[in-house]
Amino acid sequence: MQEHASTPSYKRHRFPSEIIGHAVWRSCRFALRDRDVEELLAERGVILTDESVRQWCRTFGQQYANTLRRRRSQPGDTWPLDEVFMQINGRQHSLWRAVDQDGTVLDILVRSRRDQAAAKTFFRRLLKGLASVPCVSISDTLASDGAAKRDVFPSVEHRQYKRWHNRAEHAHQPTRERERRMRRCKSAGHAQRFPAADGPIAGHFRPRRHRLTATAYRQHRDQAPATWREVTGVADAASLAGYPRPSTPLAISSPQAPPKLTVPLREHRLRHRHRWLDRRGRE
Repeated sequence: MQEHASTPSYKRHRFPSEIIGHAVWRSCRFALRDRDVEELLAERGVILTDESVRQWCRTFGQQYANTLRRRRSQPGDTWPLDEVFMQINGRQHSLWRAVDQDGTVLDILVRSRRDQAAAKTFFRRLLKGLASVPCVSISDTLASDGAAKRDVFPSVEHRQYKRWHNRAEHAHQPTRERERRMRRCKSAGHAQRFPAADGPIAGHFRPRRHRLTATAYRQHRDQAPATWREVTGVADAASLAGYPRPSTPLAISSPQAPPKLTVPLREHRLRHRHRWLDRRGRE
């Protein structure tokens, strides 16, 4: 197990680590837009802009995700692989993704082509930093996967059957949901950044509930925030402790009465009547 990375530096940031970590957690865990996070924090009394949330997710999101990835246990020995198409500025790109048999996302890669060179790049990136290789890799019937696998890790058994890698296909669903909320990705770098950060953070708070008992799931749910506070460097156990909710509820104003006329209503109507008669007479 590698040594845990140090706490991220929040130097030259106006908001404390509690606010930054809480904003990144809301954005990645619940697939919210930046303006949604801005409104949720405004209800807690924290006034910021959606651009601040976007910059925090870009600056600290990947660092949080890398720390969580180093903290997790060794992945399983069966790796389903899958590729999906993404439209970025009118051009078709491929999003490569690998998970283990438990559904934990191992890595993702965005490439403009879906060929053997892209598959080799993804496999080498996938094996980087791991102490072991899988026993079995599962993919669809794409020929480039088999050719790249024979060059990168020839000792691994490779199975190519349709619908045997459904676990990898299901792992694409959160990315598709977030992509719709963001009105698609703006560039290939944007498409590479947000799944690479959102996957480990969301997976940390979203374990495979169907594979756990109710007691084990509750224990994981209680331990996940403590680990997140260690990753973000929040010393206080209560997030946003210094930013309480608004103490006074919003006052609902009563409907105002219509303004009174400065002249009596009858006289006001007579004036309009006389003006109308004058215009008819001139015609």
